[in-house]
Amino acid sequence: MARLSRLGYRNAAEKLAERFHISEPLLQRLNPGIGFRKAGTKLLVPDIDRGDPGAAIAAVEVDKEARVLRALDPSGKALAVYPASIGSDEKPAPSGQAEVKRVVHNPTYHYDPHFAFKGVKTKRPFTIAAGPNNPVGSIWIDLSIESYGIHGTPEPGKIGKTFSHGCIRLTNWDAEDLASMVQKGTKVTFKDEMADAGDKPM
Repeated sequence: MARLSRLGYRNAAEKLAERFHISEPLLQRLNPGIGFRKAGTKLLVPDIDRGDPGAAIAAVEVDKEARVLRALDPSGKALAVYPASIGSDEKPAPSGQAEVKRVVHNPTYHYDPHFAFKGVKTKRPFTIAAGPNNPVGSIWIDLSIESYGIHGTPEPGKIGKTFSHGCIRLTNWDAEDLASMVQKGTKVTFKDEMADAGDKPM
């Protein structure tokens, strides 16, 4: 991957599936016999237009136990809830609070061998070019905790079902939606299951 000039979509079906927030198998089931190659072909797809663009949010809550990320208004009401992959035993997500430092669209991915991620054998740093199939997808929301962020993924079907290398991983489309609502300084709270267990009524 580090040798490629861009991590773009592998084919038209993958691009269309991501555009309409569904898996490639579902796109194919909705459109049997379609090859997704001919311009002007009519397709059956979900209506993903939610109307008005999302407003700026007051805070973000990362719920580790529920494996979701919530965008909250000033009263604490959830304006949006996104399935998420959040940390792992090998590299858990942080606890406490952070804030958004910046939003990077089409980020490049920089690997530091000190991370020692499972399955990555190289001892040299490397960079992977931008693109939706980049390891951090199409969006990187940089947090005030060093090396942690909220980002997209090249494998949307695994969100909420697998773990991450400590960061908060969303589908590209959810990461882009969230990125449109956060701004520099937006508070991000990590909700720990153990810490919250004592707050539940007996």
